[in-house]
Amino acid sequence: MSHTTPTFIDLVRVETRLYNAVSARLRVAQGLRLGQFELLEIIDRVPECRVLDIVGELAITVGAVSKAVDRLVAAGWCLRVAHPQDRRSSVLRLTPAGEKQLSASRPIVESELISLTSAVPPDDLARIASTLAALRATLEAGTHGRPG
Repeated sequence: MSHTTPTFIDLVRVETRLYNAVSARLRVAQGLRLGQFELLEIIDRVPECRVLDIVGELAITVGAVSKAVDRLVAAGWCLRVAHPQDRRSSVLRLTPAGEKQLSASRPIVESELISLTSAVPPDDLARIASTLAALRATLEAGTHGRPG
């Protein structure tokens, strides 16, 4: 077996454990999951955000994003508003409750990640971050890992 396979397995396991731990902490503190937090973050960050913007960023299907957005709408955290130039399309906007939820959740996510990664020296974390950013950029520049 090459060195790449164990590295990939470690990467997946680390991601899964970090994701689950942060999501559990966020659920207890704020009543939302990390996936919902990620959607709120994208909607907040991307001007005139549409479902397809989220699909492109998260590399998941339109159906999965649409259902997740429906849950945000039902929770009162987001609205679908008619697109100003294309009435067939919707723009996603955070509600005041969604903005409040996002604002309250950001420090929880950050502090939990800091806590979970505190055993790793900062220089090592910086190298990992740089390496992952380069790998992500390479994968996102192509069509690798996009839903079919």
